[in-house]
Amino acid sequence: MTKSEFVDQVADRSGLGKGEADKAVNAVLETIEEVLKRGGDINFTGFGKFTVADRGARQGVNPQTGERIHIAASKVPRFSAGSALKKAVKSSM
Repeated sequence: MTKSEFVDQVADRSGLGKGEADKAVNAVLETIEEVLKRGGDINFTGFGKFTVADRGARQGVNPQTGERIHIAASKVPRFSAGSALKKAVKSSM
């Protein structure tokens, strides 16, 4: 599903116009991004949790040359699904 398709679904389910739904979706995504940039966590009970994790430095290999390279440590976003979301996905199979 693309972002545009997602906005259409939000508009249909919420009764908002497409423009309003687009603003709402963008506001949610921007808020999540800002909180994670500050190193915070976002927890939607039952749905899941967005966090920032540290990825340690490691050795890698350049696939074109086979040369070993150093990959620096970094921070990465993570999402852990909540129990209600897991149950909903599992029961749809």
